Amino acid sequence: MLPEVRPHINLKLTFRRLPFIQSGMKDLLSKAQLFSGLSDDTLDRIVSEGNLRKVIKGGLVFCEEDKGKEFFVLLEGKIRLTKSTEEGREIILKIVSPPETFAETILFESEYYPVTAAAIEDSRLFSISRRSFHSFLDQKDFRNEFISMLMGKLEYLADRILYLTSFEVEERFFMFLSENYGKHEKYTIDMTKKEIAGAIGTIPETFSRLLKRLRAKNILQWEKNELTLVRGFWDRSDTI
Repeated sequence: MLPEVRPHINLKLTFRRLPFIQSGMKDLLSKAQLFSGLSDDTLDRIVSEGNLRKVIKGGLVFCEEDKGKEFFVLLEGKIRLTKSTEEGREIILKIVSPPETFAETILFESEYYPVTAAAIEDSRLFSISRRSFHSFLDQKDFRNEFISMLMGKLEYLADRILYLTSFEVEERFFMFLSENYGKHEKYTIDMTKKEIAGAIGTIPETFSRLLKRLRAKNILQWEKNELTLVRGFWDRSDTI
């Protein structure tokens, strides 16, 4: 059983010390876009150079402006990436789900993490140091895969801008609900209202007014972490 990483505490297990984990880890990493299609020999090398972490819910992986020495693949759980504005407001840029990678910017652009990464739920991560990753880029196949992944990141940011400028807050909320929890009538929500507001690109006050309006229209009820939508909501032709 892996040790837990408490907030602000960083424990690692290296695979060179735990060879019995290596074969299973290769299967997990091969599901990540960055590592899909790589040879077994290359995956063996990546696993041998990496570290495994377990971060409990609420734990920090790293903070904005921390010096970055490694990037990550999320194996289990969810990670929230946030950035602080000049006014001190925290903006949620992305909710990372398995098997996505994050913090790749420290490989080339900056020595410091541009965002804060925190676990929304208990999570397992695989990390690779910048030094080790640069040695992998000497391999043509791996280099091409990495460039493809970066292009996918740019496409995500372009889609995010389109999303924020093309849809109203109400539409973005129900799109978020559908994409992250599915289309149901009852939900158990594991995020705070503040976190959801950030994820859909608005402020908590605006989100609270939206929920109040939806409750007044008998569209939803939200008690603690239990959210209920009116029967047949997703069947409406004008619903996202």
